[in-house]
Amino acid sequence: MSSQTPDRRGLLIILSSPSGAGKSTLSRRLLEWDPSLSFSVSATTRSARPGEVDGEHYHFLSEETFKRQVAEDGMLEHAHVFGNFYGSPKAPVQSAINQGRDVLFDIDWQGAQQIVNSSLGQHTLSVFILPPSIAELRRRLIGRGQDSDDVISKRMQKSWDEISHWGSYDYVLVNDDLDRTFADLQTIVTATRLRRLQQPSLVEHVRALQTEFEDLS
Repeated sequence: MSSQTPDRRGLLIILSSPSGAGKSTLSRRLLEWDPSLSFSVSATTRSARPGEVDGEHYHFLSEETFKRQVAEDGMLEHAHVFGNFYGSPKAPVQSAINQGRDVLFDIDWQGAQQIVNSSLGQHTLSVFILPPSIAELRRRLIGRGQDSDDVISKRMQKSWDEISHWGSYDYVLVNDDLDRTFADLQTIVTATRLRRLQQPSLVEHVRALQTEFEDLS
């Protein structure tokens, strides 16, 4: 990697939605659209399952190590779920941002708020995905064929709590047509990459313009 300042700083792209609204599909499409975009690999204190690779599926940490990283501000966000800790390590994300590479987060509203309020919060882009209706949300959950009726019922009960936090996101998209929603998401990402804050090279460019202008006078 060159020591020169990159043309832009990377973004922390946060996607959130209730289960079944299309967040995972949109995340996959984003990664296919721009191969330079990487998915944030979470850390966890749970044991690895068969086939899971450390550093690829999760960073598997001891509870002592995880808590120490939290205490040392080494996690952008973290939570305790079903007896285990989960979190997003800060160091690899900071490195990516400095090198001008975007990092994608597929997290809930609580994790999103922690990241927005972190030291890297100024570089976040948060997008919430809404379903066109609750009936359609339920139809999609049933159509996936992945969950029992009991699990679907629990997901539906949780969905409104997640939806109620839509107002804390930068952008909100109603996913009534997947192709159109993805096109809108591409536009949002492209535009946010051009924010002044994301383009550190502009400072040198403006200085060069100023010098050129002064040389003319």
